Amino acid sequence: MLNLYAAAAVFLLFHLLVAGTRVRDAAIGAIGQGPYLGLFSLASVAGLTWLGLAFAAAKGAPANETYWSATSLTKDIQLVVQLIATLFVVPGLATPNPTSVGQQGALERPDAIKGMLRITRHPFLWGVAIWAAGHLLVNGDLASLALFGTLLLLAIFGTASTDAKRKRALGPLWDAFAARTSSIPFAAILAGRQSLRIGEIGWWRIALALAVYAALILVHPYAFGASPLP
Repeated sequence: MLNLYAAAAVFLLFHLLVAGTRVRDAAIGAIGQGPYLGLFSLASVAGLTWLGLAFAAAKGAPANETYWSATSLTKDIQLVVQLIATLFVVPGLATPNPTSVGQQGALERPDAIKGMLRITRHPFLWGVAIWAAGHLLVNGDLASLALFGTLLLLAIFGTASTDAKRKRALGPLWDAFAARTSSIPFAAILAGRQSLRIGEIGWWRIALALAVYAALILVHPYAFGASPLP
């Protein structure tokens, strides 16, 4: 379990203390953006691999106490939660977004705010947060709390980290974008700064999300050893 806790702490702190901070700015100033992104990506993959292997080892450890287990009701809820998560993640990744790596130029487009960005400027991160929260609903053991809790915290705090990073880099352009959007899903719509336009998201993106969702349900028992179905 200690290996898992260490992996979770390193992975979380590495992203929160480097990715969106002035440490990142200093590193880019020293070695350039390309080399920095390459090294950061390698470190992220290494950290995620360590986290995954440590989780797999901890699942069967005697110290992995279970505080709650899945029920028929929570499995039903989980299916809905994961559908929502997929509808954030897939269209979010497929939508041009100035918060994404290398897409800052999207702010210069006259239709920069459309589709998923009307709902939240961080659809992918909120999708990951919803995905992690859903898994915590049906996995109450210590190993799962460490893994999914880490990813939940990283996704939520990552939205603020990304906002700070983009504000430093883009200044007034970012301020204008942020003023018309919201980090918290649907907050800008509820405040009257945006309107919900489902068709603008792109029906092909929604169809792709549904296909990914169905595929995940089918492969989950084989890839992770547990069926998500009640």
